Amino acid sequence: MNHPLLAPLAEVYDLAVVGGGINGAGIAADAAGRGLSVFLCEQGDLAEHTSSASSKLVHGGLRYLEHYELRLVREALAEREVLLAKAPHIITPLRFVLPYRPHLRPSWMIRTGLFLYDHLGKREKLGGSRSLRFGADSPLKDEITHGFEYSDCWVDDARLVVLNAMAARELGAHIHTRTRCVSARSSKALWHLHLERQDGSRFSIRARALVNATGPWVASFIQEQLRQTSPHGMRLIQGSHIIVPKLYEGDHACILQNEDRRIVFVTPYLGQFSLIGTTDHEYHGDPTQVRITDDEIDYLLAIVNTHFKHQLSRTDIRYSYAGVRPLCDDESDQPSAITRDYTLTLSDSPGEGPLLSVFGGKLTTYRKLAEAALAQLTTLFPEMKRPWTHDAALPGGEHLEEPSALAHALCASYPWLPGPIARRWARTYGSRSWLLLKGTDSLHDLGECFGAGLHAREVDYLMVEEWAQTAEDILWRRTKLGLFMQPAEVALLQLYLDSRTAERLPHFDHVAQG
Repeated sequence: MNHPLLAPLAEVYDLAVVGGGINGAGIAADAAGRGLSVFLCEQGDLAEHTSSASSKLVHGGLRYLEHYELRLVREALAEREVLLAKAPHIITPLRFVLPYRPHLRPSWMIRTGLFLYDHLGKREKLGGSRSLRFGADSPLKDEITHGFEYSDCWVDDARLVVLNAMAARELGAHIHTRTRCVSARSSKALWHLHLERQDGSRFSIRARALVNATGPWVASFIQEQLRQTSPHGMRLIQGSHIIVPKLYEGDHACILQNEDRRIVFVTPYLGQFSLIGTTDHEYHGDPTQVRITDDEIDYLLAIVNTHFKHQLSRTDIRYSYAGVRPLCDDESDQPSAITRDYTLTLSDSPGEGPLLSVFGGKLTTYRKLAEAALAQLTTLFPEMKRPWTHDAALPGGEHLEEPSALAHALCASYPWLPGPIARRWARTYGSRSWLLLKGTDSLHDLGECFGAGLHAREVDYLMVEEWAQTAEDILWRRTKLGLFMQPAEVALLQLYLDSRTAERLPHFDHVAQG
């Protein structure tokens, strides 16, 4: 097999992956770790669309039990523990409180669902469910007197994508962001991909197999770039979220039932805020242009105000975002009933290169999806190594158990490092935080501060190691500091980025210390 670090771009790759969301990055990492030479291109930034617009949960999908999706729930429940061990810096256990409203779902149904949730998947670090009674000091309305509690996990969704891309690169994959696949044709059992960079320059590569992991564009990519017929239809389901000042004390989340039998999550966010979402309706426009609607804002505010004593209005909203979930069309009547499971299709006609297309999927099951994708390619790559990702830490998760302990260790080794920066880095970069501090002796060595504790050294690291090019890449996907920065500070950061390019910056040592 070709090793991409030893091969020029004109060489034949084993696998070309189009799409830099969670599924594309996960497949690239898995394939590279099995000894395949891998090329991945993404038309924008990593996780720029669907994979950064989620509810930021690693969860089994309690609601999916109502639709009898037991296989999906079982797989997702088991993956919570696997991912928690792989990336304890960006994934954390989270308790969920479900206020009981008897006219929506009977108590026996909820108890049965929680019993299945507790026992369908393996649990080691996550606690089981229990019943709750609410007192007078509850933030919930007085008529809501009891409920239930269970466990799932919170995840920094965009960082999960970036860490998988980093893992792929460190195993030899070539990752090209802001690079669009203009067209791809199969000839003599090879795929010929024609690509265009953001600056307008073009180049071509060849690959023995092509993976279409373009998310919302999976069907249109087949039809427009490949000039073939898509085996499945897609339904794009818009999901929108709002961020408001912290709605209640405590570090637990709430799962709120609604009259339409949907649920909405309220989760703690960045210490000072509550993240509320998601909505669920069909979207027919350009996936890059999806925006929250007035009706969605009213919908989310109404659900929260039905449950909580503190009433929210539009003036409380500090930020909102929207994305589309690309779901395989199963002809369900309601968007909420469409399966969240994934479908993989392999086109392997004689004399043509194999095409593997990914329809659907969710953050929680991306690793299993990647394993299933590679399993379909075993006949093409008989020398491919066995599955390996179950026990392998993602970058920053190496030798890491508690981010809080890491933050203490950082401050002990570098007494001048402000505690808030140490804690944020531990939760963002994990054990890779040591690389950011290597060779520094004072806060001055971190360089210019742009605001919110973001220094030039961190920005350089994100450009060199994590493909960041714009202020949006850094503030909304890599660090989540956008909510804490003023417009003038953002403009200053962008000026700094414009003055530098990753190619001219010194590289950071990839071997984590500690």
